Amino acid sequence: MKNITKVVLSALLLLSVGATTASADAKKGQVLYLKKLKKACGINGGEMAAKHTMAEWKKLYEGGKLAAEIQEICPSAKEKSLQDKFLEHYFDFFHEYAKDSGNIPAC
Repeated sequence: MKNITKVVLSALLLLSVGATTASADAKKGQVLYLKKLKKACGINGGEMAAKHTMAEWKKLYEGGKLAAEIQEICPSAKEKSLQDKFLEHYFDFFHEYAKDSGNIPAC
């Protein structure tokens, strides 16, 4: 019985740690925005995030239209900056600091 309990607890610990590190985060999105999009957009991250509400950003991301929306707001953004691997982080940043969130980023 002890072995089964140890195995189950180990599996739960692994799953919880894996889920946490695999998720995107707003801080990383902010850093990526500053590095890859700020110059192309010509606005700071707070202004960019405030272009939409939290629900609008979520709808764009879930509909697969986030990259197109960023490209529309920032026409000089490079395709390289809009790769799928960055979009989840951009989304978390934009969602966290959307115009209806009440949060203000430090960029």
